[in-house]
Amino acid sequence: MLSVFTVTSKSMTVQWSSWPGASSYKITATPKQSSMQPVFAQFSGSTVIGSIKSLSPNTVYTVQIEAMDPDIPSIVQTYSKHSDSITVVFTEVSGATRYILRAESNNFFLETTVLGSPGTVVQLQPYTDYTLSVMSVNSGGRSQPSEPVRSKTVTAPMLNTTSPSNNSILVFWPPVDNAVLYTLCIIREGSSSRLKLNTTDTTMTFDNLEAGVTYCIKGTAWDSSGLTGDDLTVCQITVVNVQVNTGGRSLVAVFWIPVQGAENYTAWTSNGQNCSSALGYCNIIPVECGQNVSVFVTAYNSAGPSNPSQPEGYITPCAPDNTWVEEPKAGNCLLKWDKVLLVEFYMAFIKRDDGTENSCNTTNTICPFSCTCGYTYFVTVFPYNSAGASPFSHVSNYTTPCCPQSITINLVSTDTLEVMWTPVKGAELYETTAAQTNDVIHCNDTAPVCALSDLSCNTAYSVMVTPCSELQGCNRTCTEFTQETPCTPEIQNIIQTNNSTYTVLITTPNTLNTNYTITATGRYDTHTCQTRNNSCELTQLPCGSTYEVTTVAITAAGQSLPGYSKPLE
Repeated sequence: MLSVFTVTSKSMTVQWSSWPGASSYKITATPKQSSMQPVFAQFSGSTVIGSIKSLSPNTVYTVQIEAMDPDIPSIVQTYSKHSDSITVVFTEVSGATRYILRAESNNFFLETTVLGSPGTVVQLQPYTDYTLSVMSVNSGGRSQPSEPVRSKTVTAPMLNTTSPSNNSILVFWPPVDNAVLYTLCIIREGSSSRLKLNTTDTTMTFDNLEAGVTYCIKGTAWDSSGLTGDDLTVCQITVVNVQVNTGGRSLVAVFWIPVQGAENYTAWTSNGQNCSSALGYCNIIPVECGQNVSVFVTAYNSAGPSNPSQPEGYITPCAPDNTWVEEPKAGNCLLKWDKVLLVEFYMAFIKRDDGTENSCNTTNTICPFSCTCGYTYFVTVFPYNSAGASPFSHVSNYTTPCCPQSITINLVSTDTLEVMWTPVKGAELYETTAAQTNDVIHCNDTAPVCALSDLSCNTAYSVMVTPCSELQGCNRTCTEFTQETPCTPEIQNIIQTNNSTYTVLITTPNTLNTNYTITATGRYDTHTCQTRNNSCELTQLPCGSTYEVTTVAITAAGQSLPGYSKPLE
């Protein structure tokens, strides 16, 4: 029964009697004027008084109350994937905040709360019939149960597998209670094709498989009613075949082609040594290089060991004891090494410090390669025979100091040349020599400058700057630079020939065709003349003036130092 409790200009409070089983109540206020919209409010099933707001003043309303129930969901499908659970697929209803799954059997009752479909009921008994229903829940309470559905839990076969050979898998399992038939489905890893077989036995062998490949087998048990329950999937790798390549020096590296499905490998030799690895190789320490040994390899995985590989015989090749680099000509290097017994050919590798690589495949003990000064070259040599390569070899490095290019030679005195150059890559110190001084080392220093003294004038000197490093020694391929030191001429006499002309007599200590310049330097002016013999005339000298007269020799090598000056008044 509904009655009005209080009324304001914009709201109305009503009260009502509760209705058994109602999950909520809906109050609707409809105005007498048909042009206006009705107003409603909804309350929970435990409420018996409530207000409707947003009403219009001076308006007559008809008030109606409705008792509401949540919508009832329905079960679409049930299935059992595990022997202790059943999964329920159901329709979801509007307004539900959660759902309750109910499972019932003899003396058993269980309710499980889930948020949506599908939901799973757990803690059940294997191979047992259950009556299942679902209810929706919201703030107003729970709905009536759905139409019940019967379902049954069925146990899956507990599969065990092994691979007796590289092309077969054996599957076996203990009998399942109440099962009358088993279905096995096998699929190759990475493939979409599958093979399905039925059997009443508890063992099955799959043949004609690939070695070293993973296969997954799914097993399902059927009861006499044609119901299936759990399915259990296991994966098995077939055993593998192994091929072996070897190579060694102070230890033998046994290599094999890794195969799919292998988890670990063990290699052992005819003299009782062994090693294990999950990779494609492992190392065995032999007694000495050149020993004739047979090696076998076995692969392991969860299926067990494979059959041993065919024996592989080898004679371990030894690496060269010494490797070195020679540079007979600038830019042309030779990698050389000691000869090794029991070797069919050598592979030499040259790697520059900037990543550039070069190699030689040769039966000789020499490998030519182009080398650039200032770079470091890392060189190594691997000997090969029918067993493979020596896995280790000594790595040597070689660096050629660059030859200085920007060399300048200046005459600083009558018997001294100053040699200067730009520092070069790879050089730690420099030797400076002149061939005409019996290659005496005039300088041996880190500074890029050297003074060559005690030299003779009017002589061409072949100057060489040799860069050196402590590790690699000196680069003896650098080019010589020729420099001549012209002798200084001297004034012998100055003779006046007229009022403004004087003849200067000089010595000519240099070779023929050497140019000499005589200069008269006054306070206000300068006068010069040139000659290739021992005299030269200075003209247009004003009387009453004072001059200092000097002379220098000029050759292709440069200019000599000036001789002693003489005054002229």
